[in-house]
Amino acid sequence: MYKRVLLKLSGEALGNNEDCFAADTINSIAKQIKDMVSNGIEVAVVVGGGNFVRGKTLAKMNFDRTTSDYIGMMGTVMNALALESVLKNIGVKAQAMSAIDAPCIMKHNPLKARELLNAGWVIIFGGGTGRPFFSTDTTAALCASEIKADIIMLAKNNTDGVYDKDPNVDSSAKRYDVLSFDDILEMNLKVIDPTAATMCKDNNIEAFVFDMKEEGNILKAALGTAVGTNIVLRRR
Repeated sequence: MYKRVLLKLSGEALGNNEDCFAADTINSIAKQIKDMVSNGIEVAVVVGGGNFVRGKTLAKMNFDRTTSDYIGMMGTVMNALALESVLKNIGVKAQAMSAIDAPCIMKHNPLKARELLNAGWVIIFGGGTGRPFFSTDTTAALCASEIKADIIMLAKNNTDGVYDKDPNVDSSAKRYDVLSFDDILEMNLKVIDPTAATMCKDNNIEAFVFDMKEEGNILKAALGTAVGTNIVLRRR
């Protein structure tokens, strides 16, 4: 369905504080990315860093926000390198890029990223935006805009879309099939932060929220067959 996608993965999707890398999960993600490439889909990935460190944990240590954000960004760099390595091990051409200056990693270069995507490489963006006070949601919106992605695939853990209330707490919660970015902003839904939502809207990039825990769902989302919530520019 899509020519070029940006897959947004949380750090928690790759592991947790006790076991930073969950081998089965990372291998499954890598295999599905390989399947996307085999289907002619160009794939870029933005990774979080929550498997290494969480903002709430840093807040308890009384770090200032700038320091905390840079620590978190370093976690995303480690995840980008890990995913790059796993992809290469299964025969996928992959390149990690870092928005934080790291001489041993290719620096963030949108033009080079587009060239590599055109050539069938997978690009993994680490380091967030390279600046504090921005979430990895905003990183995804920024990178998707820079590489001219068709859609942002927001992979969630055990949540198959956007609901009017927490489905894990209230069994009467209803899933939205379609929302606009204006809906997200007006209803103050927490699926994507307001800065990212505005950036997507301004750059004509839609999003799809789906549950990555269901086997094969990442590929299904890229092919337009997964169940989830479409976030569109405007609802008809």
